[in-house]
Amino acid sequence: MSWQTYVDDHLMCDVEGNHLTAAAILGEDGSVWAQSAHFPQFNPDEIAGIISDFDEPGTLAPTGLFLGGVKYMVIQGEPGAVIRGKKGPGGVTIKKTNQAMVIGIYDEPMAPGQCNMVVERLGDYLIESGL
Repeated sequence: MSWQTYVDDHLMCDVEGNHLTAAAILGEDGSVWAQSAHFPQFNPDEIAGIISDFDEPGTLAPTGLFLGGVKYMVIQGEPGAVIRGKKGPGGVTIKKTNQAMVIGIYDEPMAPGQCNMVVERLGDYLIESGL
């Protein structure tokens, strides 16, 4: 299965009538493996900040998480495994796997828990598959 299929079929899927706004799978070096049509154009410093927070949890909390120039307030996650951000009625969930990062961006009417479920389920599957 191609990485794009994971994004299209597993991340951009229908969840009780709602969908993520955008999603992507990035390599641990920040390279794009696959992304949805509306995934924001990010810069390398934003990805470096995310990688730093996985390595040293809590580094993003004081400054916020930036993705595509949008600032998200960092909220509870799982240190070294999941970073969650919130901005107004939407937010972002990022799950780290052995070799990649699974990213989902949502907005109302999708609920934060729905985004977490979609992103983390695929991330867990990739970890179990050794990826």
